Amino acid sequence: MRFPPSFLDEIRDRVPISSVIGARVSWDKRKTNTSRGDYWACCPFHGEKSPSFHCEDKKGRYHCFGCGVSGDHFKFMTELDGLSFPEAVERVAELAGVPMPARDPDMERREQKRASLHEVMEMATQYFQDQLQAAGGAKARAYLRERGLSSTTQQAFRLGYAPESRNGLKEHLASKGVAKDQIEACGLVRHGDDIAVSYDWFRDRVMFPIEDSRGRVIAFGGRALSPDAPAKYMNSPDTELFQKGEVLYNFARARKGQGKDGAVIAVEGYMDVIALAQAGFANVVAPLGTALTEAQLELLWRMAPEPVLCFDGDKAGLKAAWRAADLALPSIQAGRTVRFAMLPEGQDPDDLVRAGGPDAFRTVLAETRALAEMVWLRETQGGVFETPERRAELEKALREATTRIRDENVRRHYQQDMRERVQAFFGTNRPQRQWQPGERGAERGKDGWGRGQRPSGRLAVSDSLARSGLVRTSAAIMPVRGAVLMVALVNHPPLIDEFFDQVERLDLGHADLQRLHGGLLDAVAHDEAGDRDAIVASMARSGLAATWETAVGLVRRTRQWPALEDAALDDARDAFSQALHLHQSAGFLHKELRAAEAALAVEPTEENYRQLLAIQTQFRDVQATEALIEGFGVSSGRAGGKG
Repeated sequence: MRFPPSFLDEIRDRVPISSVIGARVSWDKRKTNTSRGDYWACCPFHGEKSPSFHCEDKKGRYHCFGCGVSGDHFKFMTELDGLSFPEAVERVAELAGVPMPARDPDMERREQKRASLHEVMEMATQYFQDQLQAAGGAKARAYLRERGLSSTTQQAFRLGYAPESRNGLKEHLASKGVAKDQIEACGLVRHGDDIAVSYDWFRDRVMFPIEDSRGRVIAFGGRALSPDAPAKYMNSPDTELFQKGEVLYNFARARKGQGKDGAVIAVEGYMDVIALAQAGFANVVAPLGTALTEAQLELLWRMAPEPVLCFDGDKAGLKAAWRAADLALPSIQAGRTVRFAMLPEGQDPDDLVRAGGPDAFRTVLAETRALAEMVWLRETQGGVFETPERRAELEKALREATTRIRDENVRRHYQQDMRERVQAFFGTNRPQRQWQPGERGAERGKDGWGRGQRPSGRLAVSDSLARSGLVRTSAAIMPVRGAVLMVALVNHPPLIDEFFDQVERLDLGHADLQRLHGGLLDAVAHDEAGDRDAIVASMARSGLAATWETAVGLVRRTRQWPALEDAALDDARDAFSQALHLHQSAGFLHKELRAAEAALAVEPTEENYRQLLAIQTQFRDVQATEALIEGFGVSSGRAGGKG
């Protein structure tokens, strides 16, 4: 139903958005300022431990800096509670004390028809539940006991049984006054011009009610009890209520429990969902017997920014993972991606939790893989790249995969990530000259190491690299790269929203920069990050004015112009992205270096030494890339490592 804009504006103005949202969240007392109508909470749309969900009464809007959701009163109710738009409007109008306008007659008739179909589906659900408990349901009850499902779980998911009868459900509904066309419209019978007498769609099957986002039954799934049945699992046909590719099994129940631990997990089947729910994993859903669709992926992203796709540990499961990766790639964005959990060979989630309990599945979840890693594994698994042609073929495949990403910034980072993987892969796997028997000791050390190549347990870093900002760790000198990151964020506040996840987790490793970082987050928390002057003023009130001037002065001296106030936003965005990637790469290399040094100290083998050399090569590559920060490709006038 369409509503006049003036009516929507009136009820929005009368009802503070905080009163609508406050019924579903707990406001954070430290960050919330009720006198200003400014509220913060942990986001109800995705799991988190620190509040990044912001709601402002003055604007009548909410926004989460973590997962990116935003909207008004009505969108909150439709997205979180699963209400239709007219229902959300009616709810807010009731809060505002404003009568609803007259409804459209045609819309009213359509809604009444859909309501009557929902009533029929509810009657069918109750019939199947009753049949499960009747004498004829003994075989179905035995099957559910064998699968380890308690009576409490069976009742929670409203499991039932369709008896081995052609007309059991049809006759039951007819006796309740349900019309023939309603039974057919619900997809409960097989009918058509070539079928003289319609008959029940489901027979001799354990029944799984499928609910919509509001928890109303819209379809069924049935698991055959006879080994001779042509299909082990079967769903209702598509109807006015149900389109298989647009629904996730257990979506409504999982969304209600989503805030408990933040994880949202998609598995392959009904029994996997139910077994995991019984084991304590409330936030699990499943597609309905087909490969994941775009619509179902969008539903997952409504629940969490990084849903976990869990696949069976067999070849079919791996192929399903590859298909899901291809499906997700075009639509990923900053704060919107997927992760993959691969089960042990030959096991599904139901098998796993029955054999090993909840901890076995938690172990699988602790080892999830990023989408980028899955793309890399698919292209390299089982491959041999001993020739330049095959290496070029790999690079081409990776380039084609990443080109499909629609978001420009994410696509650029994926391409950079794949280039680095290729470089590390070929760099550490190229054949090394091996010592041959008969070589003289002067040419080869007695312990097998070549002259000048004996492992020392420390990486031999070049003088220029030692002076660079990558490895300089002096606590007294503010790092240029960190200063560029902070100055760019303050001078160009739109970058804070665009990169909020990364900004929130920045570890700058220098006391002054860490204080600036904290001051920036405080400004965001108190809604003082709308423009550059507001952030600078907020920092000054926190006693950071001198530290801020030091950072700006360093950026000016080293001529990092894209971070400065008068630079164009596009230039600042590119420079910030490059600096952030370099910062993250340097941190990763430091960790790799420490691990390699530790391995070499414990076991001084040639293999460990080659790994150390490979990391040294990567350091040199990043050193070359550092021009993006220390000058952004322009001569900065810096001498050596000064500044």
